[in-house]
Amino acid sequence: MPAVSAAIIHPTDFSEESMSAFAHALKISLLVKAKLYVVHVAERQDADEWHAFPHVRQTLARWHLLEADAPTAAIFDKFGVEIVKVEIEPQDPIRGLSRFLEGHPSELMVLATHGREGLPRWVRPSIAEAMSRRTHMQTLFVPGRSNVLVDQATGELHLNRILIPVDHRPAPVAAIKAIQQFYHALGAAPELRILHIGKDVPVVATISSPSHPSPLDVSVETRDGDVVEGIVQAAIGMRANLIGMATAGHRGLLDALRGSTTERVLRQAPCPILAIPVGTM
Repeated sequence: MPAVSAAIIHPTDFSEESMSAFAHALKISLLVKAKLYVVHVAERQDADEWHAFPHVRQTLARWHLLEADAPTAAIFDKFGVEIVKVEIEPQDPIRGLSRFLEGHPSELMVLATHGREGLPRWVRPSIAEAMSRRTHMQTLFVPGRSNVLVDQATGELHLNRILIPVDHRPAPVAAIKAIQQFYHALGAAPELRILHIGKDVPVVATISSPSHPSPLDVSVETRDGDVVEGIVQAAIGMRANLIGMATAGHRGLLDALRGSTTERVLRQAPCPILAIPVGTM
């Protein structure tokens, strides 16, 4: 995600898990001054669900950021952020969201996942693959029963520890730089832990960023064994707030969402996952 995003999109199915993802999307939008689209694509059997959209003013009031009776215009006046709720007419979710994105480009998508019990309709493999082919954007997956980046009750940001699994492909440096951009934009300074599962350790050059020109220590920790189990156990052990995983566009992200590394980690992850297509950087 760029240091300052133009827009963030949060597709919602109004599930309990989506409410947590909405809190993440809203908080990130406030921190990086990004326009937020909260989008629902109705299915044919859906009734008018406008009332089910998450309530922005009530959420900000609960976070003690806005008066409960403040007018809608107060959100932009106070935070400089426009929040748009979009109800797309009943149709295939892939087509509906894709058409919306054609006219409303976004840099980050925030999605809820349902963990071990499967993915909601937004991130079922068939839908996620099609959306990934069309968007190629960074996606923050928020498991419903995980540790969170954003406390839904208070709006407090918890970003103290990030796990970054790396391999030879995609290139580790691209992922690490994207993670830096993400947490710098949020005003955080977390501990980074770089992990490789296997013996053939990838070369990770010392890197820096424009906002932090001093070289960053990116030594790689290694483990043997199953890749998914190793990533999940490392995240649990360090009490990670975020797992950052680079993907190689079509080859990496789509294969992962068919049931490989990223989806299997998503089903067990103890915290949100930021999936980073290297082609977007």
